[in-house]
Amino acid sequence: MKALKNKVAIVTGAGSGIGKATAELFAAEGATLVLADINEQNIEAVALKINMDNESLTCFPADVSIESHIDSLFSYIYQKYKSLDILVNNAGIMDNFTPAADVTSELWDKVLGVNLNGPFYTCRAALKHFLKQESGVIINISSIGGLYGGRAGAAYTVSKHALIGLTKSIAYQYALKGIRCNAIAPGAVDTNIVYGMEANPFGLDRMNAGAGNNPAIAEPGQIAEIALFLASEKAEFINGSVIVADGGWTAY
Repeated sequence: MKALKNKVAIVTGAGSGIGKATAELFAAEGATLVLADINEQNIEAVALKINMDNESLTCFPADVSIESHIDSLFSYIYQKYKSLDILVNNAGIMDNFTPAADVTSELWDKVLGVNLNGPFYTCRAALKHFLKQESGVIINISSIGGLYGGRAGAAYTVSKHALIGLTKSIAYQYALKGIRCNAIAPGAVDTNIVYGMEANPFGLDRMNAGAGNNPAIAEPGQIAEIALFLASEKAEFINGSVIVADGGWTAY
């Protein structure tokens, strides 16, 4: 039996990388899917590859950092499907490895807007529905940058630490309501998140001081498999956890 049969799931940042791999895997496991991404062309391409009928797969272009976009997204989901079972908060951006002294207010607001405000908006919207049905799963894609201080710049590090805090808060507060919330903390993953980045030289140098200890770079599909497990009934007793998936990098 497919693990996500009769489940409705939304994946943000579904146009590439971990989000794309998660959407493809969830589709293969029987989920009805809503793909959200700021880039409409990307999610349309993912949908074309998945090749599901229009009733089982929807693309919804949205900037997760804009509250009104999330309001529209969830209104659409509840109107079309009358249900939601799984929320995967994957959308995220990097910060050019910028150290605190060099972080502009614009960069700070942009990174926290996508990496923290976005998941907060989607969690809040999903929880209102989950509480009514007394069930629901939230999976937040954090990072080992949310556990340690040397894997990114200041804004990204803060946003991913805060996302883990949000995960644990939701998990504890709603544990008796049939709702689970967990986070995945990947290490280096082969995605396009750093493509085109103009790295801050000082920040990049400090990050690279520990990069030589990284044993491997993950494929997006390897992270998606963890998301599938957390979304499934096999993980029914896992709540408020952070699953580190870094190939042993932080074991050093």
